[in-house]
Amino acid sequence: MSKANRRARMSGQERREQLIEVGRTIFARKGFQATSIEEIAQRARITKPLIYEHFGGKEGLYAVVVDREVKALLDRITDGLDAEQPRLMLEQAALAFLGYIQDNPEGFRVLVRDSPVTGTAGTLASVIDDVASQVEYILVEEFTKREFDERLASLYSRALVGMTVQVGGWWIDVGKPRIEVVAAHLVNLAWNGLGQLDVAPGLATIQTRRAPKS
Repeated sequence: MSKANRRARMSGQERREQLIEVGRTIFARKGFQATSIEEIAQRARITKPLIYEHFGGKEGLYAVVVDREVKALLDRITDGLDAEQPRLMLEQAALAFLGYIQDNPEGFRVLVRDSPVTGTAGTLASVIDDVASQVEYILVEEFTKREFDERLASLYSRALVGMTVQVGGWWIDVGKPRIEVVAAHLVNLAWNGLGQLDVAPGLATIQTRRAPKS
């Protein structure tokens, strides 16, 4: 059977999966704005109307790609958290996040690239928020123990996830060091920094400005 016949006999679900994979690759390489329906159709060797038939347009295809990546990332982190000690849970969260990045570099690049302004798909901010909600309860217990304001666990969890996103973007480009080394350094900064936290931190620059002049 020729390649043309195999393409013609592709089921609707197979065609949909093909377009998701093609779109994922191009969105990862070029971003949403620079990707065109024409390029996706050409890469998939189909006509443009088929993309509109399955997804309603580029925005619909992008939304499906992003939703799948967000679910894959959240599932990886949720499944990886089974320790009882907060530090071990942070290590598991870091390894799970970095493991997703290592195994799905294209998917990660889709998440950290641009997104449609009017679209409903997840943006990097919403991805960070979703992942941080999984990490937040790790910090609540530790904050309570240290008599910090546990309401700030939400802020710190987003800071930790944002840090991991930035490091992950650098890491997949340079390709080193090993995942365990990257995770160890992230946890080292997060945990040892947590160990030295002030209960009520202030900014030295503001305090200096407010000091009375002699």
